[in-house]
Amino acid sequence: MTINIKGELIDLSQPKIMGILNLTPDSFYDGGKFNVEDQALVQTEKMIREGAFFIDLGACSTQPGAVEISQEEEKKRLYPILEKLIKTFPKQYFSIDTYRSTVAAGCLIRGAVMINDISGGQFDPNMMKTVGKHHAPYVLMHLLGTPKDMQKNPQYKNVVQEVLYYFSEKIQQAYSKGINDVIIDLGFGFGKTLEHNYALLNHFDLFQSLELPLLAGISRKSMIYKKLGVTADEALNGTTVLNTIALSKGANILRVHDVKQAKECVDLLQALQ
Repeated sequence: MTINIKGELIDLSQPKIMGILNLTPDSFYDGGKFNVEDQALVQTEKMIREGAFFIDLGACSTQPGAVEISQEEEKKRLYPILEKLIKTFPKQYFSIDTYRSTVAAGCLIRGAVMINDISGGQFDPNMMKTVGKHHAPYVLMHLLGTPKDMQKNPQYKNVVQEVLYYFSEKIQQAYSKGINDVIIDLGFGFGKTLEHNYALLNHFDLFQSLELPLLAGISRKSMIYKKLGVTADEALNGTTVLNTIALSKGANILRVHDVKQAKECVDLLQALQ
């Protein structure tokens, strides 16, 4: 289970941690904490020290009901900080959380190595072609609707079967656009009820049939804090529990706010195996 990053084969059979760096003022958990250069540098250094293999930068909030910002604003938030991070941490792997091809292209030119697209190419028909042109790995996520309306009333006849079918189609589309390395993200919390989220996690191992790396993005999401009747600030313990379950069912990458605790999950499960 490997991906190619600029000619280097990255082995994902030992799970990797992707640390989240939100450069937004309005993200659901840490909005406004790291959206200036000094704060972003400190947080990135902390996540690397704690064991993050990837750092995932996002400058456009995609939480339920989020207001869409312009491409120019997204670039203004992203480019200067990305350039500074790459200069400061030249050996680190930086991923970009965006659904816009022009933003993706600008970041890949500046030294980012991976694109994490919540829309799976649905919001920008040029996205997959752009990623393929740059020979970058592509995180392909499932989403029903848009961030503005995805949680209003998501419905499926069989969420597991429908998400599997979605990926079978989208993977072939990605390959046809020149993308060689696809990573699967089930999209917990994106157009799904609590029941849908837990059905997908319960059957997470079925997605190994796609024979591609699996990313689990569960960190501090509403499927945890709403189920427990707490807040996102109080959802670290729940995150650790569900990350452990995702790893036991085949997750190759954990996308998290709390790198240290996620790395401990990986290390302890690796010790058992």
